[in-house]
Amino acid sequence: MRNLAVLVLAAGASSRMRSPKQLLKIGDKTLLEIVLEKSKKISVLPIFCVLGANATLIQNEIPSKNTEFIINKKYHQGLSTSIVAGVNYLEKNYSFINGVLILLADQPAIEIRYLENLVQLSIENPKKIIASKYPKNYGVPAIFPKSIFTELQVLKGDFGAKEFLQKHKNQIICSDLNPILIDLDTEEDYENYKKNTPFIE
Repeated sequence: MRNLAVLVLAAGASSRMRSPKQLLKIGDKTLLEIVLEKSKKISVLPIFCVLGANATLIQNEIPSKNTEFIINKKYHQGLSTSIVAGVNYLEKNYSFINGVLILLADQPAIEIRYLENLVQLSIENPKKIIASKYPKNYGVPAIFPKSIFTELQVLKGDFGAKEFLQKHKNQIICSDLNPILIDLDTEEDYENYKKNTPFIE
């Protein structure tokens, strides 16, 4: 497997939730645990997780085995700051990597086989961005080659991955698979997801 880092963005303040979204339970596991465990299935490196709001609380609740937490103190300035913090950390401490797969902590339905497919596409097309296709745009999970790290490192405000991908749409390849791309942004999203998830007791 190529030297691909997996970066999970989990720094948000969950302003539309009554408690930290990262720690909401699906069965006996938190949303963040589910995403981290799936990530570990596709990477031989530690999983890199960017925290911001409620960072200490989350770290105390999440098993840290094979996970490196990156603290983003600027999380309130927008999603881009988490991407910048993560990529800066990788460049400083893991300069040998040649790409990064960016995931969100609130997409627990994402399938391992879909992530594996993205990785395979990246191996076959190392200079391309491998992104997920949404109805109106591109988004994460997405793999970015090291050649564009310098562009990721200067993102600002709420100019996150989706906006960056739209700007670079001519460099994108998408999977032929149909992933389950559900973001749990509100209490209603969370409750509906729990009702429709078969392994919930």
